[in-house]
Amino acid sequence: MQQDERIRNYLANLRAECESAALYSALAECESQPELREVFSRLGQMEQAHAQYWQTLLRAQGYTADCPRLGWRTHVLIWIGRHFGPGIVLPAVMAREARDRQQYATQPEAIAARLPALEHGHARILQLLMRDRPGGLPGSMLATLEGRHRAIGGNALRAAVLGANDGLVSNVSLVMGVAGADLSAKAILLTGLAGLLAGSLSMALGEWLSVQSARELYAAQVERERQELEAFPAEEQLELELIYRAKGLPPDQAHALATQLVSEAGTALDTLLREELAIDPEELGGSAWEAAGTSFLLFSIGAIIPVFPYFFVSGTLAVSISIGLSALALFLLGVASTLLTGQSAWRTGLRQVLIGTAAALLTFGAGRIVNMLFGLSPAP
Repeated sequence: MQQDERIRNYLANLRAECESAALYSALAECESQPELREVFSRLGQMEQAHAQYWQTLLRAQGYTADCPRLGWRTHVLIWIGRHFGPGIVLPAVMAREARDRQQYATQPEAIAARLPALEHGHARILQLLMRDRPGGLPGSMLATLEGRHRAIGGNALRAAVLGANDGLVSNVSLVMGVAGADLSAKAILLTGLAGLLAGSLSMALGEWLSVQSARELYAAQVERERQELEAFPAEEQLELELIYRAKGLPPDQAHALATQLVSEAGTALDTLLREELAIDPEELGGSAWEAAGTSFLLFSIGAIIPVFPYFFVSGTLAVSISIGLSALALFLLGVASTLLTGQSAWRTGLRQVLIGTAAALLTFGAGRIVNMLFGLSPAP
């Protein structure tokens, strides 16, 4: 590896570790649970130690090695964590850890310091926080973490971006289609509002049915597991023992833990549901009404943007403003998605704009063709 490329890698690694340390420290500050606050704080200290490793290598090469200013993604994630809770940004943090591990996997200096394995350990800690951990944190804390994770559907940021994007792209295409047909501003406004309402209700109903079906499935699994525990306690104990052995516990410890858990019926059922089926009995997939309301709101937010200008203006001006606002919103949604992907904000944002604009132009052209073929009444 050439010297310039090595230094670029060092600097990029230093930036990533400094930003991760700052993010974990911020999450620790806004975490209300003492156990989780300690976890985030320790992760931040570990990332700071990684940053010091790259600082040492850079200084040995004669380069300044202070931590750079935080990037906009880190600032946004910290703001979200402080205002909506650390749980909502954990998927994005896990994605960062995965990217760091991939980058370190090809760097001899990182491998020598065991950084790929350490970053994998960080991701594993976060995964255990959000899903299952046989020991360490108390059961009530696991319930809090799992409930939080399920409440955000594994990735609330992604769901929010996709929901708003669906509403925006579908309604800007609809509005441009009827605008291309040269209908009146009132007709376009009515069509846009109808598309907003129809799309939002459809999304909400689909989400309600999906979550409610999942809840009913989980409830049936809970009941089945309860019956099996009552009828075949020895078999259920063996299942738990095998699960813990698969997670790395020695056979005697796995047997002792499974025996202790099965001796308490309530604890045994709760543990079996979490460990064997990955079900939180307190959540059962979340609230169907909450999911429906969220889908309705997110779709509506995106769908109202291309309609908004027609409340005030008409004709070419309204079309231009509608396209402009929609393009800006598409760009911002693309940028927001890079909080999870880590891709170039400009490239992703412009890609969103190009795709959305292409859809709008196609429907505008289709509307114009329909008007020419069927002689619809022109706008007054």
